[in-house]
Amino acid sequence: MLKECFIVIPRRKNSVVGNNGYIDRYLYKYRHLVENSFALLKHFRGLATRFDKLGRNFGSAVVLACAYAWLPM
Repeated sequence: MLKECFIVIPRRKNSVVGNNGYIDRYLYKYRHLVENSFALLKHFRGLATRFDKLGRNFGSAVVLACAYAWLPM
């Protein structure tokens, strides 16, 4: 159970509803990293359309795509 709930997505600067006082910026950086990773994996056609019928084959393709994306770094 969560003790405190922090906002992860910041509001716009010109928002009249509230301010950005309770934003967890550290968590926001990790959220951004995860979103970029999924966007990168969607470039692989077999993963985006789920060509593999078996879960183990799909998992292997995800690992292979992650390794391929990690290599140029």
